[in-house]
Amino acid sequence: MPSVDPFAEARLGPVTMRNRIIKAATFEGVMPEALVTPELIEYHRAVAAGGAGMSTVAYLAVAPEGRTHAECIWLRPEAVPGLRQLTDAIHAEGAVAGAQIGHAGPVANSRSNKAASIAPSRRFNPLALRIIRSATDADIARITNDYARAARLAADSGFDAIEIHLGHNYLLSAFLSPNLNKRTDAWGGSLDNRARFGRQAVQAVRAAVGDKLAVTAKVNMNDGVPGGLKDDESLEFARMLQEDGALDALELTGGSSFANPMYLFRGDAPREEFAATLPPHARLGFKLAGEKLMPDYPFEEAYFLPKARRFLEALDMPLILLGGINRLDTVQSALDEGFAFVAMARALLRQPDLPNRWQAGTGTEGNCIHCNRCMPTIYSGTRCALDHPDPLTVGRPII
Repeated sequence: MPSVDPFAEARLGPVTMRNRIIKAATFEGVMPEALVTPELIEYHRAVAAGGAGMSTVAYLAVAPEGRTHAECIWLRPEAVPGLRQLTDAIHAEGAVAGAQIGHAGPVANSRSNKAASIAPSRRFNPLALRIIRSATDADIARITNDYARAARLAADSGFDAIEIHLGHNYLLSAFLSPNLNKRTDAWGGSLDNRARFGRQAVQAVRAAVGDKLAVTAKVNMNDGVPGGLKDDESLEFARMLQEDGALDALELTGGSSFANPMYLFRGDAPREEFAATLPPHARLGFKLAGEKLMPDYPFEEAYFLPKARRFLEALDMPLILLGGINRLDTVQSALDEGFAFVAMARALLRQPDLPNRWQAGTGTEGNCIHCNRCMPTIYSGTRCALDHPDPLTVGRPII
């Protein structure tokens, strides 16, 4: 079988991309008013100019209480003009514009949002020091409609593709988790029941945009926490999504944003730097429990690949490989194995022009050292802390 050219045009549903490299969604931290800023536009323009086939804007909440915190953009009419400027800037550099949409659920900070958080089951949020209430049937119906409305607004904003966030224990992922979903009604218990909300939201998005936009989903292969979603159930859920026929591709991920973020990142755990971003009431508790909340996982190139291969063998739908991709030969081998695209985050954060360097033959490996000191910069302008130690903009820490 001939080798796949990473830099040849490729189709993602109805969209043609100039290559198979996707800038993965990573919160940019430059939206203090929860609206597009010049810094956000430049962040994605640089990625597009650097040669990625698509730059994914993160994280666009479908509802006010679905924000991770108050500086997170939520899709509403007031956000559309700025988002249109953003997508125009991406398009002007020859790339496709992707919008990651979702509802943070138990990851949302209600103290910051000034809106009550919801989860599959009632639980305590140690960051906000508040109880997260259990979602009602009315909440589920409303949020499903919110996904459809948000998808239409994304289309109006000029996005070419929508990525539905079904991972990292955000709301739809939390419903999938046996650890977080203790319900005994039609939305809990069996995998069929726990998967209902996610499948319903995906189909609502597809119905809202039809075949005009590409629709993908980011799905946990494993939550990385005791009692969470594991590989076998995740694979069965992926089969459900494939049978539903509403997605153009599936991006494979893992970990929990509040219970085990290092499962997603791997490499050094920046516990001291992260603690410094927290408010005083949370800082001491984090220092005491930091090693448990952010355990060490040695970095390995393409660390999700072994799990992702199971999905590649079992599914017919296009798959996007994510997780520690730093070398051109990794991209090449993944595509030759059968993955449709690769998604990169930290490598492009340090070197937005890495795809251009690869294509020009001036390099084969990124400069990212996986120190993960970029993680706490999401509250002051997401950046490589080695190359840009000073904030790009002033943002409030999570509260």
